Amino acid sequence: MNILVLYAHPVETSFNAGLHRMIVERLTAAGHAVDDCDLYAEDFDPRLTHQERLDYHNRRGPEDPAAPYVERLLRADALVLSYPVWNYGFPAILKGFFDRVFLPGVSFKLVDGKVQPSLHNIKKVAAVTTYGGSRFRAMLMGDPPRRLIKRMLRATVKPGAPVTYLAHYAMNLSTDDSRKAFMAKTAASMDAF
Repeated sequence: MNILVLYAHPVETSFNAGLHRMIVERLTAAGHAVDDCDLYAEDFDPRLTHQERLDYHNRRGPEDPAAPYVERLLRADALVLSYPVWNYGFPAILKGFFDRVFLPGVSFKLVDGKVQPSLHNIKKVAAVTTYGGSRFRAMLMGDPPRRLIKRMLRATVKPGAPVTYLAHYAMNLSTDDSRKAFMAKTAASMDAF
């Protein structure tokens, strides 16, 4: 498969960076073509500009600043997201990717004022993430990142596409053993992807 890996963490020595490297290595070793999109390394601008918002519902051309990312998304057969959860949400750079790239005519169509998901080239999704707090605290807050992946993204991609959500909770209290166990779980998931 052609797999777009969206990675969002600014520190190259972080646990998330290690997860990201392992994800790319395992998917590549399994024979997949991996498009590794490191949003920080690529200096992706998450801000939706004034003109982009005005043109939001218009078909965009190759001169659009987000066009290269739209092309990469539309070339992909699968999507793997690798990011930390900050303040019970996506990092701003990843949220900005969704705002600027998941456009009408790309991830959905408006038909008679109703949204019809259309990102049907994506046949499989996985999210690999870390939380500073516990699963219980995330649940108390409604766990927005999990819901966005398991509901919104699932509803946007090909109907019936499998969606995997791997989360290491309580990173603030993590141990070498808990991190190794999560790394092994993620590696097995990528090997089977």
